[in-house]
Amino acid sequence: MGGVREAVPVGGAGSGVRAAGRRGTVLRGVLGAGGRLARHEWTVAVVGSLVLAAAMTWPTLRDITGTLPQDTGDPTLQAWQIAWGGHALRTDPTRVWHSNTFFPEPYSYAYSDTLLGFAPAGLLGTGPVAAVARYNVLYVLVHALAFVGAYALSRQLGAGRAGAAVAGASFAYAPWKLAQAGHLHVLCVGGIALSLAMLARGHGWSLRRGPRRGRVRAGWAAAGWLVAAWQVTLGFGIGLPFAYALGLLCLGAAGGYGWSWWRRRTRPAFPRALLLADLAGATAFAGVTLLMAAPYLEVVARHPAGRRTVAQVAMFSPPPRGFLTGPPESWLWGDAHAVARAALGFPTEMTLLPGMALLGLAVAGLFFSVWRIRYRVALGAGVLVSAGLAAGATLGGDGDPGYVTLVRHVPGWDAIRTPGRLVLWTTLLLGILAAGALTVHRSELPPGARGWRRWARWVLVLPVLLVLLEGVNRTPHVPVPAEPAALRGLAGPALVLPSGGTREFHVMLWSTDGFPRVVNGLASFTPASQERIRTASESFPDAASVAYLRASGVRTVVLLPGYAAGTPWREAADRPVDGLGIRREAVGDGLVFRLD
Repeated sequence: MGGVREAVPVGGAGSGVRAAGRRGTVLRGVLGAGGRLARHEWTVAVVGSLVLAAAMTWPTLRDITGTLPQDTGDPTLQAWQIAWGGHALRTDPTRVWHSNTFFPEPYSYAYSDTLLGFAPAGLLGTGPVAAVARYNVLYVLVHALAFVGAYALSRQLGAGRAGAAVAGASFAYAPWKLAQAGHLHVLCVGGIALSLAMLARGHGWSLRRGPRRGRVRAGWAAAGWLVAAWQVTLGFGIGLPFAYALGLLCLGAAGGYGWSWWRRRTRPAFPRALLLADLAGATAFAGVTLLMAAPYLEVVARHPAGRRTVAQVAMFSPPPRGFLTGPPESWLWGDAHAVARAALGFPTEMTLLPGMALLGLAVAGLFFSVWRIRYRVALGAGVLVSAGLAAGATLGGDGDPGYVTLVRHVPGWDAIRTPGRLVLWTTLLLGILAAGALTVHRSELPPGARGWRRWARWVLVLPVLLVLLEGVNRTPHVPVPAEPAALRGLAGPALVLPSGGTREFHVMLWSTDGFPRVVNGLASFTPASQERIRTASESFPDAASVAYLRASGVRTVVLLPGYAAGTPWREAADRPVDGLGIRREAVGDGLVFRLD
């Protein structure tokens, strides 16, 4: 008896098993790809740099809205700068250079290095609290960028992972950078190294193997030029020397190409796509640089006092011992170098120690390295030249020839008064020398030693730790001055009293609450209009000061009595306003005078 056979639908159980198997295969593939991505060198480098930055800058992230690293001077200025850039992008980008400060002056955004490249970050949040939080997050991120940039450059040049990590750690956390904790535009140098890494990759070039036609990538070259252009938008104090350095590199590359052509009597191959990428990228870089320079030239034309002098350069020029002296913010060298610092005229700009461990590794790299001898010599020469320029007017007694020569003859160089910051190039070159000393390829080891290669990797971690140890900070994190109630919803044009000193930076930060136009502001020079308004207001409120402020366009005056002690406005709160045609209102701890 055959019985009754149960019908099985077409594509039933067997099809379901196959579908489940396919889903399992896809899932395993996705998990495998995710695992490979998580273990990839560049994932580890980026994530590791972020974690390291959070640890090395701690306690910045512990209170991102209530404290600032170093002090409340320049950091509050730069928090305002980033916020203003975002405000201009949101409202009217064509007015970005005409900020709300230094009323009624135009081009006031160009009175200092602008950090314009961070303007997109300024779109996130509004008001002083958001400005402080934004600054603190960027403060941490620029350290991570510096590490990744120098690591990528060293790897592209042919260094091993340990050597590249030393270069990245030294470039991001060199002791001298601790003295610059209040200068975000000085700390944000990662774009320099990253753009050079991209350009080298795009051209298929490394120190170990030279140019390789098969490794040319036009897209990487174009990206390198764009990153270089972005770096310039962060400020000319760092960006202008970078622009000249990049120009010299281009001339050197063109000279090498011409020499090869002349020697071989045949034109070396240069991919058309790469040529177009270089032409377009260099044009974009030059265009951005000129656009950034234009408002600064306008400022100098309007305010000749803004031009730097050789005397100013000399005041900030470090003596040779400055390159071996650490700042007070250094956990390791701060106390040990206190006596040496006491002999420096301006320690913040003269404590230029790149790191003792880095110096030792770089010296070793001159003698034992995977780099060819001619490249070691070139790197060593670069270290000496950059250090000589960083010495400013102290080189040879007067800096001429040297940094002062550039101030007198190179366009734009007279805008830079702090030569010591060029030590960033010294640090980068020392890091590349050190990376060469710590790189040993498997094929270069004796046959009997190749089995120890895995253990050698762990030994090479020690130099990284030594470099990081010198970068451990004890940077103070100070409370941010709270915005006075009298400034909330302020209608401009306004003058906030007392006026003058670093309190102006605080007013600039508070003005991110709506960005009213204010007379207040602080730069390396004082515009004549601001000086006249400040002088006229010393007797405020009286008939003469009110008339002058009205004629100048000021419609609101805010007096903060809590800050007026020891200033010409210490008695302003008690002066009568009868017959002046103005209204006085107490708001919180301040007084608001409406002149209209």
